[in-house]
Amino acid sequence: MKTHLDCIPCFVRQTLETIKLASDDPILHKKAMREIMAMLGQMDFENEPVIMGREIQRLIQRLSGNPDPYRALKHQYNQMALDLYPRLKELVNAAENGFEVAARLALAGNMIDFGTGRMLDPSDVSATIELALSSNIKGNIQSLYEAVEASRSILYVGDNCGEIVFDRLFIEQLNPDRITYAVRAAPIINDVTLDDARFTGMTDRMRVIDSGSDAPGTLLAECSQTFKKAFKHADFIIAKGQGNYETLHGIERQIAFMLKVKCPAVAQHIGHEIGSYVIKLHNAGAMPIGHMRARLDSR
Repeated sequence: MKTHLDCIPCFVRQTLETIKLASDDPILHKKAMREIMAMLGQMDFENEPVIMGREIQRLIQRLSGNPDPYRALKHQYNQMALDLYPRLKELVNAAENGFEVAARLALAGNMIDFGTGRMLDPSDVSATIELALSSNIKGNIQSLYEAVEASRSILYVGDNCGEIVFDRLFIEQLNPDRITYAVRAAPIINDVTLDDARFTGMTDRMRVIDSGSDAPGTLLAECSQTFKKAFKHADFIIAKGQGNYETLHGIERQIAFMLKVKCPAVAQHIGHEIGSYVIKLHNAGAMPIGHMRARLDSR
């Protein structure tokens, strides 16, 4: 997905928000804004938006000397989600269709996204969860279920802190033994990292790898060989959030994108309005690798 004109004000806002988290120095704030505006003047609109998003974070890390400006906020939202986990687990266990409820909760978790300026107040979380549980999902949960059931191995590409706990609820419905959960290789906005996976207990339940890249999305050319191997050999891929959609939507693999639409650029590209909860199966007609292996094994 190419960078859209509507991305520009978002880049400016993200720069100001992050530099204020990283430093209290107003002189540094002005320096960061001047540098980012100069960078925007030279920006290549053919690139994915996550590339400029990463450059913003690298700039602020360099200017401030703070390698993880969102660290305290990430911890807060991870803990908030962990505190919610027992109640949400009860909802899943009591549901007639636990898979659907867990999928909806995974979508609800995508609300936690500081990169789009949506620093959700913890007091609003319950209302947001209720909305996700009752909203008309854009996409077909049954088709997602069928794709999952046909797959022996699944690569689940995570997105944000806090959200990782909502992913855990869903993964527990998928059977964690066949899941590889992927995180970012270094701190970038509030995207999930190995530290978040350890703190939320994900590393105790399934295989967790990092992408090898600090991009707030999945730029395959920059990813590690470990991640590329997992991406190539997984029967099915689940990719959470806008950053993963922006970078993976054209890849020739069977991928389920699960996200809440939060900006006009993604809304225009994916064909659903801002605020929509979306499950979009890419190459949905392709036979999962595991299904093909099963056919070969039966011969």
